[in-house]
Amino acid sequence: MDTLYDRANDPRAVIEADRAHVWHHLIQHKPFAPGPNQIDPRIMVEGRGLRVWDITGKEYVDAVSGGVWTVNVGYGRERIANALRDAVLKLNFWAGANGTIPGALFAETLIAKMPGMSRVYFSNSGSEANEKAFKMVRQIAHKVHGGKKWKILYRDRDYHGTTIACLSAGGQQERNALYGPFVPGFVQVPHCLEYRAGELAGEGYGERAADAIEEVILREGPDTVGALCLEPITAGGGIIVPPKGYWERVQDICRKYDILLHIDEVVCGIGRTGTWFGYQQFGIQPDIVTMAKGVASGYAAISCTVTTERVFEMFKDDTDRLGYFRDISTFGGCTGGPAAALENLAIVEEEDLLGNSARMGAKLHEKLSALMERQPLIGEVRGMGLFQGAELVADRQTREPLAEAKVQAVVADCAKQGVIIGASNRSMPGFNNTLLFAPALIATEDDLDQIVAAVEAALKRVA
Repeated sequence: MDTLYDRANDPRAVIEADRAHVWHHLIQHKPFAPGPNQIDPRIMVEGRGLRVWDITGKEYVDAVSGGVWTVNVGYGRERIANALRDAVLKLNFWAGANGTIPGALFAETLIAKMPGMSRVYFSNSGSEANEKAFKMVRQIAHKVHGGKKWKILYRDRDYHGTTIACLSAGGQQERNALYGPFVPGFVQVPHCLEYRAGELAGEGYGERAADAIEEVILREGPDTVGALCLEPITAGGGIIVPPKGYWERVQDICRKYDILLHIDEVVCGIGRTGTWFGYQQFGIQPDIVTMAKGVASGYAAISCTVTTERVFEMFKDDTDRLGYFRDISTFGGCTGGPAAALENLAIVEEEDLLGNSARMGAKLHEKLSALMERQPLIGEVRGMGLFQGAELVADRQTREPLAEAKVQAVVADCAKQGVIIGASNRSMPGFNNTLLFAPALIATEDDLDQIVAAVEAALKRVA
């Protein structure tokens, strides 16, 4: 019997099938339409380690882990594929009202890496994981607070997903554009990017940035605010590592006003920053943690909404027939996700990929900083672990952002060289000017040298 790939031995037929029928994510399809300037959609075919090949045979170094920071352990992991196969042959699916062996064992393994956390709710995407968290907060408002404390705070520049509720909690205006009106009760707090802090920058900025959150709480009324939802490190909003003093003060504020602290680890989770989770870099204890992308490194769809036992206990109430968490995620019942995730975690542990992320991340930061000394278009380098960003500017003195078209020209130039990098785009008006780097946690120094060399060549051409 022919396999899927045996049947796809005519690249042109595949490209035309894609052109005619596939609606791709996040891109304008007009250039694919027939005409004198028609281009082909890019079809990715194979991946091994840190490298991928498209349908034309072109090889790339992948510096963004599958385009959206997902393939943390790299491509071609046979042991994950085998675990996935074994699980779905044994029992591919059962609705989440019951348990499965992969689900139970993965939850136990995950919680062991998250001191203070207790329960895992399965779904299948980061957006959905965050939706579950928002619903938990709203139900707690009714069950525990008499309908009060229903508002959810989110941060400017942070991103939490694509659904209407997640966009309501999204701090990237261009991603939100044309999708309103939004869900009421989501309230924005200021970002914490010192490079763009203006006169507030300087000593003590971290605490002042956190105090700005308290000002919003006091303005809204502490008895109306139920949760604060933040990325540990702002991802697509510009790779923003919160400054010293910020996270400690944020946690104090949440405890002071009995506000649940929800950390969105969809990007940073599973080793991206050099620890299992980004929040663990800052010594804080969240009430809710959401995760997706790196949980199974893209080998299967899985996301998790993880809570403390305190949060879970609020839903154990047999005196109220509507008191339990009345939610379902159909494909949260697939066994393939937790089975793949178990193997993924084992690989991270056995190969010390947390350590490699920290070591190679420090080297990548060093190499990008050295490039900044040679290349005036780079205004600042920032990041943690294998999660680094380089903000591009037209003028270092004024910090005028480099035009988005030029930033995207750098990305396109790198792709022509066989290196796929990312950049903030169509997210924040006037500030889509940060190059994004998140190679798989298996990256070597040679890989990093190839990535940085491509960026340098591209910057010279764009300049």
